[in-house]
Amino acid sequence: MSETPKIVCNKVWKIFGAYPEQTLKQLDRSLSRAEVQSQTGHVIAVKDVSFEVKTGETFVVMGLSGSGKSTLVRCISRLIEPTAGSLVIDGEDIMSFDAVQLTELRRFRMSMVFQHFGLFPHRKVIDNISFGLEIRGMDKKARKEKALEVLEKVGLDGWADHFPRELSGGMQQRVGLARAMAVDPEILIFDEPFSALDPLIRREMQDELISIQAEVHKTMIFITHDFLEAIKMGDRIAIMKDGVVVQIGTPEEIVTNPVDEYVREFTEDVPRYKVVSVGKVMQSVSDAARINGARKVNHNEKIDSLIELVTNSDGPLAVVDDDNQIVGEVTQTMILRAMSSRV
Repeated sequence: MSETPKIVCNKVWKIFGAYPEQTLKQLDRSLSRAEVQSQTGHVIAVKDVSFEVKTGETFVVMGLSGSGKSTLVRCISRLIEPTAGSLVIDGEDIMSFDAVQLTELRRFRMSMVFQHFGLFPHRKVIDNISFGLEIRGMDKKARKEKALEVLEKVGLDGWADHFPRELSGGMQQRVGLARAMAVDPEILIFDEPFSALDPLIRREMQDELISIQAEVHKTMIFITHDFLEAIKMGDRIAIMKDGVVVQIGTPEEIVTNPVDEYVREFTEDVPRYKVVSVGKVMQSVSDAARINGARKVNHNEKIDSLIELVTNSDGPLAVVDDDNQIVGEVTQTMILRAMSSRV
């Protein structure tokens, strides 16, 4: 993942109503969303939102129903026009794009996956997947080869000639994912893609997407109302409430340092050892040579991944930084203490 921002969202507002620009200009910003609606008849869906998404990052926007998360993601693609603010992709403010430029952006650089699949029922799986390539003008042989390639990547090899009605919900969502990936976009946007699936299939799809991302390193924006899904999928998470982003951070930062009671309520039932890194619980060593022969683990490893390793170890594990230099040690007692901790 690059530190270079792929997407910069700066002071974005979306107000629904007859006179959104005028309402924003005259807005008393101390008023709540409900008070604004009561006094003006306008609804603030997204309020002064700013963040950056790094190249190759999976950035999750999490919030309950009505928080503004889906409106925000549609603003980023300009499927919904923001009332104010700037949206910069690769240094270009897409708020200045005309219809042709927006079409090019969505056709060649950005793809979206929605909750309700959106497959064409009269088209076979392979034709659904290759639809975007067909729109681009790619010849039939080349688009078939590409469609078969991504079909295998999402685990549906052998289903090319079936119709959507012959597939389960999970399989249909895999087709939707394959269709988005077939055009090889730089940016993938997911709007609650797995929320309609059964829990077991949902976990499988989450794991599948994580595995695919580890291979393709796309810039992903993932929308969800499920905090456990957010911490599983995201490199970083933005939590929204009433159109406002209340906290942005890594899963570890949010779970260990929630900014307010609203965020804290989401974190209460999260097992800390699944998100806390070993670097947070290690102790420093004054004599690195003492544990130089010990098994090494990176300081970013999650405690959850070390349980079996530390249980089967006779001594401490050496914790190393990204340059493979020893920066601390962790013992079985530390791991067990961290697993039982609520902070």
